[in-house]
Amino acid sequence: MNAIRIAGLTKKFGDFIAVEDVSFSVESGELFGLLCPNGAGKSTIINMLTTLLIPTAGDAHITGYDLRKNPDGIRNNIGIIFQDPSLDIGLTGRENLDFHAMMYNISSNERKIRVKEVLDIVGMADKADILVENYSGGMKRRLEIARGLIHYPKVLFLDEPTLGLDAQTRRTIWDHIRDLNRNYGTSVILTTHYMEEADYLCDRIAIIDHGKIIALDTPSGPKNCLRGDLVSLTIEGNIDHIADALRGKEWVRDIVQNGKMLDVIISDYERNIPDIFQTAGNLDIGISSISLSKPSLEDVFIHLTGSTIREQEGSRKTDKHDRMRRRMLR
Repeated sequence: MNAIRIAGLTKKFGDFIAVEDVSFSVESGELFGLLCPNGAGKSTIINMLTTLLIPTAGDAHITGYDLRKNPDGIRNNIGIIFQDPSLDIGLTGRENLDFHAMMYNISSNERKIRVKEVLDIVGMADKADILVENYSGGMKRRLEIARGLIHYPKVLFLDEPTLGLDAQTRRTIWDHIRDLNRNYGTSVILTTHYMEEADYLCDRIAIIDHGKIIALDTPSGPKNCLRGDLVSLTIEGNIDHIADALRGKEWVRDIVQNGKMLDVIISDYERNIPDIFQTAGNLDIGISSISLSKPSLEDVFIHLTGSTIREQEGSRKTDKHDRMRRRMLR
């Protein structure tokens, strides 16, 4: 059963097309990611699906309700975690949750039950009676997730849920999102421009560029379109000799030398890495270190759009390793 079904969704602001002919569906219990840089249309899509914007064209059904005909039905069945914080820092965590439950006309006795449940889900029961102004960024995010669950939504929208958090806190939030999805069957729509976040969490992803879906698959699916894997070697001996020998291999896609380092793009790495060592041994050349870089969703984005997601947001810095990875995609 589809939790969300979208057909031809389009949004224009004057002559500017923010979202163009977007179509996809999300199964009940699925964790679905919208992956794109800021300004590419993901927030506009989320705002339409959560009834905050009226589409210019197209249709959408969420938990069985028509977006145009029954927005109230949709609002009663979805939870939203906005990108920008929206907690009342002058209240405790428990008071924030209780107030939000009141907005859904949940009775006093039922509110107590639900507040306890959602606090347990996000691991915040021991911090519930502390003022939110004293919470860390990660604690605030977890409380916002709890608040979004207070009315038992069938679909939860998470807009950049870990933006600005440190790596350890981000991973904690990821684990809470995954547990929520697996243990409670909540369908989750996650927007992010963190490639590793989508890779870690999502069952499927839609990559969006300039308001259009340019890829729709599992996180691992689009990686199969790339040319190979990057193997970096530290060579002890004549690097020119081993480079020339490897260039003659049909499974070697490209080679770049940099001092004692040799970066080799190869196909079918599990079968062919042993051949690299055999070739080096035949030439009496040592390999003191080796590392393997598998294609990532960042690489997929480069392949599909021609630039990194960070470049799309304004940064044009590219180091030597990034340039080598680009050669994997040609």
